[in-house]
Amino acid sequence: MNRDELVSFLDNTLESAKFSDYSPNGLQVEGCEQVHKVVVGVTACQALLDEAVRRQAQAVIVHHGYFWKGESPRVVGYRRQRLATLIKQDINLLAYHLPLDAHPQLGNNAQWALAMGWQAQGRFGDQDIGWWGELPGAGLTLSQLAERSREVLGRVPTVVGDGARTIKRLAWCSGGAQGYMEAAAGLGVDAYLSGEISEQTTHVAREHGMAYLACGHHATERFGPRALAAHIRDSLGLDCEFVDVDNPA
Repeated sequence: MNRDELVSFLDNTLESAKFSDYSPNGLQVEGCEQVHKVVVGVTACQALLDEAVRRQAQAVIVHHGYFWKGESPRVVGYRRQRLATLIKQDINLLAYHLPLDAHPQLGNNAQWALAMGWQAQGRFGDQDIGWWGELPGAGLTLSQLAERSREVLGRVPTVVGDGARTIKRLAWCSGGAQGYMEAAAGLGVDAYLSGEISEQTTHVAREHGMAYLACGHHATERFGPRALAAHIRDSLGLDCEFVDVDNPA
């Protein structure tokens, strides 16, 4: 498949043009024109690039790419090594950050809800990245919700709140979205779930009378890339694999 056709397909599918983001979405590093093998992952770390080389991929697609706002522009150290690998091997790097959080079917938040059995009812937060909804039936206790999260994500979440509390209405946003705590509280939810926790997160949750679960940044952002890899295989017939580089975060 032609590289530009792949880029156009992904840009259109994920509606990347409508997002104001912290890094460029779409093609970040240009490689060869023809793509036969694609590797998809969470972060364009050296381990993922090395795996792409081993699998003879012509394109790597990630959620966390390069060229973040506020980041040093110097190409030194590990940044040089990553770019050198891509350029030497003629591999294309594509990245989709917020578009891959927000997509209504393929996104991290949509796929997280599907895996957990949550019933989505609406969106909130900056650019509608966050989601809210309900647990089916009578809900779960906070301890049961935490255990379900551990089972699905393979991480023991950090929990703020009374484990015996009943959770019925909840909000969630993958990754480092603990800053949406107050917006979630405004929805009247029993619990908010995200990937990370900061020092102030505990106090804000307690003072809003809301439970909080930090379920892992990497752990909550594997869903979208995995779903995207399957979508590329099904829609384009490309050899496309999701590769999970272990990360305890």
